Amino acid sequence: MGGIKQHTRFDFAELTERQKYKLLIGTVIPRPIALVTTMSREGQPNAGPFSFFNVLTHEPSIVAIGVENYADMRFKDTAKNIRETGEFTVHICDDAMVEQMEICAIKFGPDVNELDQAGLHTVPGEAVRSPRILEAPAALECRRYMTLELGPAREIILGEVVGLYVRSDAVNPANHHIDQMKMDAVGRMGGHTYARTRDQFDLVTATPADWLARGLVDSAD
Repeated sequence: MGGIKQHTRFDFAELTERQKYKLLIGTVIPRPIALVTTMSREGQPNAGPFSFFNVLTHEPSIVAIGVENYADMRFKDTAKNIRETGEFTVHICDDAMVEQMEICAIKFGPDVNELDQAGLHTVPGEAVRSPRILEAPAALECRRYMTLELGPAREIILGEVVGLYVRSDAVNPANHHIDQMKMDAVGRMGGHTYARTRDQFDLVTATPADWLARGLVDSAD
């Protein structure tokens, strides 16, 4: 094991909003990326990536997306559409679609279809109306479970997964095992940096009996 290093402490009560943001995105890494599609009440599709995203629990099956809206308190299209329809689809991004995902991050107006701009192919959702991106290795169809309002311009949207699509060559339906190498997912680091998930290793948690057998803890304790 490496030696113990010195640490620098930051008091968040003394930091600006920007300083907190830089520290958080630089330390909580890598973060999975949710490429979220929604449909407006009028039927206009929208897509946008969010790296404040993760799965929280499997029963109920809940994912969370952190959305920061505009400075004038207007909702981003994703948040507005989810409020109006209660539906959205989360896509896992692989290395092959990173550039298309970044196009969806451009701040187009609500009348622009990011999916068309990025050249992404879609089909209608099955359990929800939001479109499903065919290039994505996985897609989670979600219904809004609840929204946590954290301030005038920030909210966390919790969605219950009601359907999951996984590219057929990356999943074994018999045992529900997903081949993570074939998923080839990417994650978000700090700044403009991304990470690939091809460098993997296995580490199995020992049972208490296994640990005792190694003689690394006093069994009398």
